Order: sequence, then C-alpha cells, then structure tokens
Amino acid sequence: MKAWVNNIYPMVPLGVLLIKSKEQVEIDPYQRYKQVTIKLWGKGVVLRDEVDGAEIAGSKRFIVRPQQFILSRIDARNGAFGLVPGLLDGAVVSNDFPTFTPDPSRVLPTFLGWMSKTRDFVNLCRAASEGTTNRVRLKEDRFMRATVPLPPLPEQRRIVARIEELAARIEEARGLRRQAVEEAEAFGTAAFSTAYDEATEIAGGVEKLDDLCLRITDGTHVTPTYVPEGVPFLSVKDVTTGTIRFDETRFITPEEHAILTRRCKPERNDVLLTKVGTTGFAKAVDVDREFSIFVSLALLKLDQARLDPQFTEYMLNSTKLRDHSASGTRGVGNKNLVLKFIREFPMPAPSLSEQHHIVTYLDGLQAKVKSLKQLQVETAAELDALLPSVLDRAFKGEL
Repeated sequence: MKAWVNNIYPMVPLGVLLIKSKEQVEIDPYQRYKQVTIKLWGKGVVLRDEVDGAEIAGSKRFIVRPQQFILSRIDARNGAFGLVPGLLDGAVVSNDFPTFTPDPSRVLPTFLGWMSKTRDFVNLCRAASEGTTNRVRLKEDRFMRATVPLPPLPEQRRIVARIEELAARIEEARGLRRQAVEEAEAFGTAAFSTAYDEATEIAGGVEKLDDLCLRITDGTHVTPTYVPEGVPFLSVKDVTTGTIRFDETRFITPEEHAILTRRCKPERNDVLLTKVGTTGFAKAVDVDREFSIFVSLALLKLDQARLDPQFTEYMLNSTKLRDHSASGTRGVGNKNLVLKFIREFPMPAPSLSEQHHIVTYLDGLQAKVKSLKQLQVETAAELDALLPSVLDRAFKGEL
C-alpha cells in the first residue's frame, strides 16, 4: 500500500506512529459540548456546533485533544482528516471519527499534518477504504498498515520549517494580489464619485432625474406564472453582477410578457435600477433580447437627448447616488426604494459630448480593473497549485 515511490526516507507503517485514542466521557444532558466536523481535501478540523448533552444521541462520546490526528471514516478518501486545533480541546466525536495521538518519539504532529495534505496521503486513505456505493468507509486496520516516509526528527523539523516558510510566502503573495484588486476596486469607486462631482460642476448643478427621463416606472407587482421555457423574467439578482444575466432567470409565457410590457417594456438604452432588497444598483440595458421585469426593478426610459445610458449607469452607481439611495430606502427585512424618491434623484446632465468623454475615461478604468481581477484569478490558480507541488517534493526528500 505504498503511496510514495523512489523516496530516500524509510517507509514506516502508520500503526507505528499513531496511538489510537480511547479517551471517553459520559454525556451529561445538562452540560454543553463542542462537536467537531472535518472539511474535505485537507481544509482542516473545525467546530461544527456547540450543543446540550441532551441533544447528543448515546451516553458516551470520544474526546479529542490538540495536535491529535483525526479522520472521518466516511470521507477520509476525500481528504477529511487533519490535526485537532487548540480551540477544540475537549470536544466530543462519535466512533465515525477515529482519533490518534502521534508518538512524539517518532513523528512531529506538524510533520504528519503537512504530510496529510499531500495527494499521496489521500490516495493512501482511498486504498484503505472499501464498501458499496454510498457505504464506502475507511478500514482502520488497512490504514494503520499503510506506510509513509519517515525521516529522523531533526530532518522532520527542517522539513516543517521549510514548508511553513514557503507556505507563508505563498500566502503573502496571495494577500498582495488580493490587496491590489481591492485597491483597484476602491480607486474605481472613488473615480465614479469624482466623475459625479466633475459632471455636476460642468453642468452647473444637478436636475431631478425625473426631468431627464421620458418615464420612470417599475415592473409588475403581481408574481407571474412561471414556465420552464419562454420569455426571461428578471429580478434584482439578474442585474447586480454588472451584466444582465439570463442563465439563472425564470421564464414567463410570451402571452403574459405581452400583457406586462404594455405598461413596462425594457429596451436597449433604458436603465434598470434595483429598488427592493439590494437597492440603488444601476445597469444600462445593452441587449436586444426581450424580457420582463419584477417590481424589484425600476425602469428608467431616458431622454437620450439629455442623458447617455452608460453615463447614467456610472452616475447612479457612484458613491454619491448609492448613499442617496440608501437614505431613501425604507423597511428592515425587505428594503424598498420607492419610485417617488427615485424620481427626485439629483442627476448631473452636462452636454452629451462631455458625458461621452467621462464614459470613455471610466470605461478604460473599468477595463483595467477587470484585467487585474482576471490576473488575480489566474495567479490564485497558480498559487493554489504551488503548495501541493512543494509538499510533494518535501516528502520525497527533494526540498
């Protein structure tokens, strides 16, 4: 059952390194107990909940201690194992979570902890598991017979120190990349507000949004009849990602759509504004596909001789008008932004040429932020792959 090959360290059975913990406690129905859960793929041992003893089935439970190695019989094949953290000292587990104390004369708990995050260790647990579909469980005797590479304690300390040094560098790089994206987003948000102020100055003040629109209304107030296929029926969740999304929307019949659009028909170059729940988020309609909207969305039909749709989206999403939206939002649970308040929004309306100039600048800024986010995603994937590579080399004596 060797998982590691061509290793310079001697291979030692886990049964030599791990001592099965049998510490138990009689459950007191009037006492509170911490319970444990183990995340998949080496993501750690964490607190599941804290309950009264009366809520625990059975009269006894096993107790776990810090730095013990614990695994899930059912999900060990999916990486559900790890070291018990200090905050779970004295927590209780059932027999489905066998727990072991590493022999300090043979193995460092931290060495074992890092080793358990390797693909080879997961494969070892898969090889030690058997059963029918949905009943696959780790066989403890097989697990204990499985062998792992074991250098001397001084070498274990060196390996652990080296892994932790590299892991810290990886996390630092990940943090710096996240920080760069956050700073870019903050700069973009600030740029919207600066653009609002500049547009207001150029225009010589602001006007009521209602005076710059042909009509401001909202979607149907009655929940329609949904069908598996048909015309998209959009709500707040379908516009708050920065694009108009149709992949998770519901549908209504063309006949009901025809009825609803007699009063409220969204078209290209209109602007949608969220008014229920997540309020004050704007999105210009930049698609030709027909759709209907729910009452949670306001529809702004702009006077396009006065307002550019993309300019309007940027202004409405500026901190100035988002804060203004928040001040007019009513309710606690299902917050609502009423049309009367929306019509009073203070909107700058410089010349269309000035609006286009502002839009060009903000478009370029948004493209840079988007590019940086994509780079963050790609870098994150590279960093995620780096630590497994480090661990693979470490336990093959190559680090």
